[in-house]
Amino acid sequence: MTTVDLKQAYRKDLTENFPDELTVTLGTTSLIYRKRLFNLPDAEGKLVQSGLRYGENPDQPAALYRLVNGNLVIAGVEYVGPDKPLVSSLGETDDSLYGCRKHPSKTNLTDVDSALAILRHLSAEPAAVIVKHNNPSGAAADATLAGAFHKAFEADRVAAFGGALVVNRPLDLAAAKAMSDRYMEVVAAPDYEEGVVGLLAKRPDLRIFRIPNIHKLSERRHEPFLDIKSLIDGGLVLQQSALNKILSPGDFKPAQAEEKGEKIVSARQPDERETQDLLFGWAVEQGVISNSVLFVKNKVTAAIGCGQQDRVGVVAIAAYKARRNYAEHLSFFHHGLSFSELEHAVAAGSVPKQAVTELLRQVEETCGGLKGSVMVSDAFFPFRDAVDEAIKQGVVAIAHPGGSLRDFESLKAANESDVAMVFTGQRAFKH
Repeated sequence: MTTVDLKQAYRKDLTENFPDELTVTLGTTSLIYRKRLFNLPDAEGKLVQSGLRYGENPDQPAALYRLVNGNLVIAGVEYVGPDKPLVSSLGETDDSLYGCRKHPSKTNLTDVDSALAILRHLSAEPAAVIVKHNNPSGAAADATLAGAFHKAFEADRVAAFGGALVVNRPLDLAAAKAMSDRYMEVVAAPDYEEGVVGLLAKRPDLRIFRIPNIHKLSERRHEPFLDIKSLIDGGLVLQQSALNKILSPGDFKPAQAEEKGEKIVSARQPDERETQDLLFGWAVEQGVISNSVLFVKNKVTAAIGCGQQDRVGVVAIAAYKARRNYAEHLSFFHHGLSFSELEHAVAAGSVPKQAVTELLRQVEETCGGLKGSVMVSDAFFPFRDAVDEAIKQGVVAIAHPGGSLRDFESLKAANESDVAMVFTGQRAFKH
């Protein structure tokens, strides 16, 4: 297959033959799902009805279904019903796919869904989440949507390239202008202020989603959905979706453990700023694939480590990413160049070598901006090595589930460096 053929594979719609309706019966309850179709213009401007462009890859047919009937209750637990659709509402109205010239793919939808899983816990103030491959590259809350976007993007401007941006307020002109020269695959918002869609639609490949029920996301914090995992043998694993129980400072639990009958407790409680950052971090953690840790400072993710097999390794990876992210930020802020472009400019002699030397000095001096940050872990620390590594990076407070046989080691490591520690009492694995 030639390079041209490969490029075309990403641009054509893949035919799918999934049924128009699905019925899933659990005991005496039937859940009815209807396939979503979209009306978008073809190359000649004629409206064409189609489903998803393709699945995770261009050779995988895929379809989107919306739950349209059935209210599931199991053992007294009421699951999300059909009355408040989010991603599955796309295509219902002409303005749900503003400016789209290409039908969305499965990855576009699941990236937006992953962002919504985070934003349902961040409704109190304007917030922005950028997701890439089902993991957030950056998340931030701010007094304005433009500020939240800028901080989320600068948190990791490398990974943000081609990501899905989701915001929890109507997208205004200030935010749209802030992102006008940033390449995004998808933008999703509850609505768009006048003039915004026209500005964004100038980007030919940008998919612009309008999901009105984003403004009701906070109601979803306590509503589980039926989570279905498919196995390669055709089997299924059903589970109730995870629910975040850490919604306010009082939900954190004191960090304490025993060593040979001696009780060990955290020597310091997190202050107000640290507590708010830990809450923010635990909210973002709900959308990160495990094993994971993330660093937060002033309600902005400084670095996110995800999908690793060991905890000390994911801390080291996140610390590396923090340095890379901060170097990229400084390079673009001071020179208008990516760090790689800056290095090439130095090699070519158009920029003095001191520019890179000074930049790297700032990166190391601040540990990539991690000094004064907090760290959140989706599971307990089996050994103190990950905590020691985080402390080396300048972390001042840590939240994790607790429950390890060696919790006392992690607590002692934190106490030795005056680092506050709290337990969540719940794990946040996502597979």
